[in-house]
Amino acid sequence: MKMINWQNKRVIIIGAARQGLALARYLARHGAQVVINDRRTPDQLQAEMKQLPSSAVEWITGGHPLSIMEPRPDLLCISGGIPLNNPLVEYALQNGIPLSNDTQLFLDAVPCHTLGITGSAGKTTTTTLVGRIAQAGAGRAARRIWIGGNIGDPLINYVDEMQPSDLAILEISSFQAEQMTTSPHIAAILNITPNHLDRHGTMAAYTAAKARLLDFQTPGDTAILGRDDPGAWSLVGKVRGKLFSFGFSPLPAGQDGAYLQAGQFFLRDGAQVSRLAVEEHVALRGEHNRLNVLAACAITHAAGFSVDEMLAGIRGFAGVPHRLELVCTWRGTHWYNDSIATAPERAMAAVRAFDGPIILLLGGRDKNLPWEDLARLAQERVEHVVIFGEAAEKIHAALAAQQPQKCSLTRVETCQDAVRAAARLARPGFSILFSPGGTSFDEFKDFEERGERYKQWVHEFTETLP
Repeated sequence: MKMINWQNKRVIIIGAARQGLALARYLARHGAQVVINDRRTPDQLQAEMKQLPSSAVEWITGGHPLSIMEPRPDLLCISGGIPLNNPLVEYALQNGIPLSNDTQLFLDAVPCHTLGITGSAGKTTTTTLVGRIAQAGAGRAARRIWIGGNIGDPLINYVDEMQPSDLAILEISSFQAEQMTTSPHIAAILNITPNHLDRHGTMAAYTAAKARLLDFQTPGDTAILGRDDPGAWSLVGKVRGKLFSFGFSPLPAGQDGAYLQAGQFFLRDGAQVSRLAVEEHVALRGEHNRLNVLAACAITHAAGFSVDEMLAGIRGFAGVPHRLELVCTWRGTHWYNDSIATAPERAMAAVRAFDGPIILLLGGRDKNLPWEDLARLAQERVEHVVIFGEAAEKIHAALAAQQPQKCSLTRVETCQDAVRAAARLARPGFSILFSPGGTSFDEFKDFEERGERYKQWVHEFTETLP
């Protein structure tokens, strides 16, 4: 459903988090009758309510009563964390009420070219790198660069300021993609591995959500796919326009994309082969991050940025907060914050980035994902595992099922308990890797809060103990 004139349209938004508040602000500014619904109580929503004028929206809190669907809304918008079995969502689906979200409404309204990036892992790092490269080329390839979506601010906050000569770069989650009926002009799908199955139910449904970045492209658009990832590459048949790929494997004849040759980065586009002299400037740990850099080069080339601009964006980039972030070195131990690792696959990539002895902190809330591969890798590469949170029992079972039993195991209740346990186990030369593999929602509002608390706890004991 594409709607530009919001005057007097009744729109219900479920979820008063970052995305929902941004959308409410935009719709109210354009004359819509906005209702925000959240299961939290007014006392719990004081900070959110202060962000919007009381005259701009109607708040219905404390649950999701079906009574708010009368009078019938013109649109129901769902924030990223809202499950599709929410009673209001089910009612809308049964009664033909259109569903949307802030990402789709942004794509309907944006006047400039759009670049969307999704993937099960690496999308935040890749989007940040793409943004840095694009900023280096601002004023040449695009008048102004806007970066947001699932990372930073929802871009609908700024859509009224955008001009046709700008470029909007979005990180897009599967939750956001699920409601999309417009695809970005340049769409990148990095990889598709098991994630968010507690929401999507099956890998087929999860893959279909990611594929919506391609489903509505035109022959004039561009797709970038990870060719070494079976999930992403399975979507090659959906590409309607120009295709670029990226990967460590050789680039097949007749294809365009980024590749490695003798450890060096190259990009081929038709008959032109460009040497990307960036690999010596990659400061990020792990092969997965080298792959993210390769992806960023392919994406920004497709968007019209030069090799010099790629180099300018990559040089000095030490990573994003909460992704293999070095917190401190204390008594010969190195403490890393990888709170963004909310799936076992992400924690596996983090483990593979280290060569020395590791103490691995795993836990949080499970997303109905398999832990067996991570458990097998932990038994091969990790000295000690500390498990915590709601997922502890499932992780424990996966570790116990592996033979031989090479790593020791400590089980605690909370995330803070896990940090304390790791401090007791740490020895000089060890890396303490906080890469939970589960979501933060059993103790925290999001992975950022969990990562900040982890850093706080680490600094507290490193500063107080001699």
